[in-house]
Amino acid sequence: MNNPLNLILRTAIFLCLMLSLTVSAQTDEETLKTIYKTSLTNGKSYEWLDYLSNTIGGRLSGSTNAELAVQYTKAELEKLGLDKVWLQPVMVPKWVRGQKEMAYFETSGALNKVNICALGGSIATPNGGVKASVLEVGSYKDLEKLGEEKIKGKIVFINRALQADLIHTFEAYGGCSVERYRGAAEAAKYGALGTIVRSLSSRQDDYPHTGSMGYGDLPVEQRIPSAAISTNDAVKLSEALKKDKNLEFFFEMSCQQFDDVESYNVIGQITGSEFPDEYIVVGGHLDSWDLGDGAHDDGAGVVQSMDVLRLLKESGVKPKRSIRVVLFMNEENGLRGGRKYAEVANEKNEKHVFALESDSGGFTPRGFSFDCSDLMLSKIQAWKPLFKPYLIHFFEEGYSGADIRPLKNDDIVLAGLRPDSQRYFDHHHAANDTFEHVNKRELELGAATMTSLVFLMDKYGTQTITNEKKLKD
Repeated sequence: MNNPLNLILRTAIFLCLMLSLTVSAQTDEETLKTIYKTSLTNGKSYEWLDYLSNTIGGRLSGSTNAELAVQYTKAELEKLGLDKVWLQPVMVPKWVRGQKEMAYFETSGALNKVNICALGGSIATPNGGVKASVLEVGSYKDLEKLGEEKIKGKIVFINRALQADLIHTFEAYGGCSVERYRGAAEAAKYGALGTIVRSLSSRQDDYPHTGSMGYGDLPVEQRIPSAAISTNDAVKLSEALKKDKNLEFFFEMSCQQFDDVESYNVIGQITGSEFPDEYIVVGGHLDSWDLGDGAHDDGAGVVQSMDVLRLLKESGVKPKRSIRVVLFMNEENGLRGGRKYAEVANEKNEKHVFALESDSGGFTPRGFSFDCSDLMLSKIQAWKPLFKPYLIHFFEEGYSGADIRPLKNDDIVLAGLRPDSQRYFDHHHAANDTFEHVNKRELELGAATMTSLVFLMDKYGTQTITNEKKLKD
C-alpha cells in the first residue's frame, strides 16, 4: 500500500519537473507573458510598499524607521526561500530635522507666513532664528558679480525654476539641483546669513521639497543655514520683493548633525545554476527623506527589486547566473550603501556582469537607459520587439543610477528603469511623496518590466558580446 506522504512528494516532484520543462521550452515571448501575468495577478510589490509607507514611514538614514525597514525587508526576503539573505554593515550619516521649521516675510508691518523646510545637512539657525533683508538671484553663480558689499548680512533667495520646456524632467532637475547643493556654501563666502532655495518641483503648490546640500571645505564657523521654499511661496516672495526691496525675511530651524551610525544594505540572492560566480544585481535605495513616507523615492524601487526575484521563482525561471537584490542604504545624503557594496565586491573579486536600478518613481514604465558599449546596446535593442506588447519602447544610452554607478568597469552593463517622469517631481523629496500617489498597476508593470530584462540578460549574458568586441578590435 502506498504511503500517502510519499505519493504527495512524488506528485510535487513531478509537477516541479513539468514546470521546469515547460519554462525551458517556452519562447522568450511566452516567458515575458508569464512574468507580466504573474506580476499583475499575483504581485507582492504593492503590499510591501503599503507596509514600508504606512506602517514604517519615512526612512532617513540613521533613523529608527530606517532600521525598522532593514529588519522588515530582510524578513520578507527570507520568506521567499532565496538561497541566501544577509545584511551588509555600512556607516551612515545621522542628520535630524528637529522641530517644524517656521518662516515669514514682513511687508508694511504685515506678516506673510511661508512654507519652508531645512535642506538635508544644513545647520540650524541661531536660537530665535534669522531675520534680515533679502537678495534675490537666479543662480548662485550671480553672487560673484554682486560681491560682498551687496550680499553681506542678507538672506540670499535663489529663485531658479525647473526648465519647463525640457521633456525629460530629470534633465530639468539636474540643471537646478546644483543651486540647492552649493548655494549656501557659495553665499557664505560673501557674508550671507542664510539661503532660501526655490523647491525643485515641476508644479505650483505649497509643499517645500528637501534634498541634500553641502558645505564643501567651508569651515564650520562660516556655515550658514539653508532651507527650501515652496514654489507658491517662492513666487509670492519674488512678487513682494518687486514692490519692496527692503522687506525682511525670518526663518527658524533646529536641525542637527550627529556622528555617523551603523546601518545596513539588505541583500538576497538566488545562486546561479551554471555560472554562480557571475552576478546580476537589481536594486533601489531603502532610505528616504523624512517629510513624506518615501513611496516613490524610493520605496517603489525597493519593492520592485524585491519582486524581481520572487517573480523569477514564481514564473519557473531558474537563473544561470547568481541574481542579487540589493536594498541600498543612504543614497539620499551620502551614497554610502552603493559605495560599500562596490567596495566589498571588489575586495572579493566578484564578477558583476549586469546591474539594474529603479530610482525614478513607481509610475508607468517606459523602458530603460543603458550605460554600456555601443555593441552591447545594439544587442539589447534587438529585444525591443519582446517589450512592444507592454508599451515599453525606450531603450537608449544614458544614466543608470547612483547606487550601482560605483560598480562601473569596462565589462559590466548598467541600466536604469525609466518610468514616465512627468509627475515625479511633483512629489520628489516632499511631504506628498506618499503611498496614495502610487498606482498599483503601474508599480506592478514596472516590477514585471525589470524582471523581464533581468531574465534576458541572465539567459543570454554578455559573453557573446565580449567575444564579438574582441573580433572587432
